[in-house]
Amino acid sequence: MLGIEYLEREHEEITQVINAVESKCIEIMKGKEINQEYFADVIEFIRVYADDTHHKKEEDILFRLMTENLGETAEKLIRSGMLTEHQMARYYVMELERNLAEYAENPNDVNKIQIIANAMSYVNLLRVHIEKENEVVYPFGANNLSKEVLSMFNEEMAEKIELEKGIIIGKEELIRKLI
Repeated sequence: MLGIEYLEREHEEITQVINAVESKCIEIMKGKEINQEYFADVIEFIRVYADDTHHKKEEDILFRLMTENLGETAEKLIRSGMLTEHQMARYYVMELERNLAEYAENPNDVNKIQIIANAMSYVNLLRVHIEKENEVVYPFGANNLSKEVLSMFNEEMAEKIELEKGIIIGKEELIRKLI
């Protein structure tokens, strides 16, 4: 299925980046200085690709179709689970950005540990979140949406992917830079 497979491929890219972020946090714990440019690039990747493109496709297309067509179970799964976790991820990134700015002005251990804490909170949340989507949410949608709705999903995904082509150009380069 075009749409689900595309979302899963995006999960693979996001996973590569979060694994690299974890490695950077370990390096910092071992005494390496915080590379502010690296974390600025991480925030750009998260906001542009993980959130504005990937999460938006889920929220605006798949999750919308699931909540419209699959009743209370989908409603609870999406609203109380997936959308809440998307908001938590946005919070961790906002805090990471704030911590980096504070560290730039005052490079102390408190600011350093907050960078690590928020970066790792994002990493850990996304790992569990991606597993839930790949193992529960996507199969639930794929197995329970009607053929007509799945066809609509794939059409909307194809349109969205086409619109994103201009945005996606720098994604591979940024991923290589981060991992």
